Formats: sequence, structure tokens, C-alpha cells
Amino acid sequence: MKKIFAVMLSVISMFMLASCDPFEPEVRAEKPVIYLYPTENMDVTVKLDINGDLTCTYPAYNDGWRVTASPDGTLTDENGHEYYCLYWEGETHAQYDFSRGFCVKGEDTAAFLENVLAKIGLTEREANEFIIYWLPQMEQNPYNLIAFQTDAYTDAAELDITPVPDSLLRVFMAWKPLTGAIEIEPQEFEPFERTGFTAVEWGGAKVQ
Repeated sequence: MKKIFAVMLSVISMFMLASCDPFEPEVRAEKPVIYLYPTENMDVTVKLDINGDLTCTYPAYNDGWRVTASPDGTLTDENGHEYYCLYWEGETHAQYDFSRGFCVKGEDTAAFLENVLAKIGLTEREANEFIIYWLPQMEQNPYNLIAFQTDAYTDAAELDITPVPDSLLRVFMAWKPLTGAIEIEPQEFEPFERTGFTAVEWGGAKVQ
């Protein structure tokens, strides 16, 4: 009986250690949008190579998006339909990194995102759209663990834009709801400078 109990404790301990691994393999739906800001009207092709499957796109992806982009961000397809961004959703096998990030009270989420998204380099409009999408899922939680991804995301969802942008910003937030506060090393961000033809993407994933 003691031996069985010891084995059970060992199994439980192994499970708890595994659950604390900062790199957690997940298959999650993503919600990125892509903005294009050329310095003059420009024909642009955008393609995705994701480690997984696209589940929804708008406008329709059709082996890539081909649009005429205007300096104000308006995108026009070959049929004359206008869009302000390119939207995609998919399921990937990215392993999101929670070794650094932020633990934020649910009620403080809006103010936190306003501050950090400005530091990362989103415009007020881009940040507003980001917050409007994610805030309803986050502000009622006691706390949220938030980690903005770099290689863990971009390696799983490669973006190919032709012509190549002069500046590219890809913002992807992986987050978890928490019942209590935890200690975590905060992230720091390099300043982003918009020069020439600029492309910006934001998205996120809720990790259980």
C-alpha cells in the first residue's frame, strides 16, 4: 500500500512539474489581422505559411491575398471591394513561451494593454481594435498571465509579403486566465520605427 501511494505521489509530482513548463505545446485558434501602409498606391501580395491549418480568412485567402494598398491603409481587391485589413484564423502547433511576461488583474487589463501596446508600437486605432477584441474575454478574470510572443509565434506562422516591407511589426499575445497572482519576470520591448512601406499584424491566443 505504501509503495502504491509513493508511486501515485511521484506521478502527481511529475504532472505538476510538467504543467509549470514555460513552453507548453498547444493547438489554439489564432485571430490575427494584417494592416498594410505603403507610401504610395502599391500592388501587394501576402502569403502565410503556418504550422497548422487556416480555419477562416477574410477576404478569402485563395493561396494568398492580392490587393492594392493605399497609404491610408485601405486595401482594394481585383473586384474593387475595399477592406481595412486582412484577417485570418487558424490552428497551429506553436509552443508559446511563458518564461517572461506579465500578471495583470482582470479589472486592470484595459489600462495595461493601452500602455504596453503603445510601447510595442501599435497606433491608437490598431490598439483599440486589439483591445476591443480581447478585453471581453479577459477583464472578468481575477488575473491574466500575458506573454507577447516572438519566435514562438513567427516561426509557426511565417508571413511572406511582396514587395517586402521596409518595416514590419508582428504583435501576438498568448494569455492564460488565473485565479491568483503569480511572480514572473517582466518583458521588455525594442522601440519600433515606422519607415517607408510598413506592415503591422496583431493577434493572440488563449491558452488553457
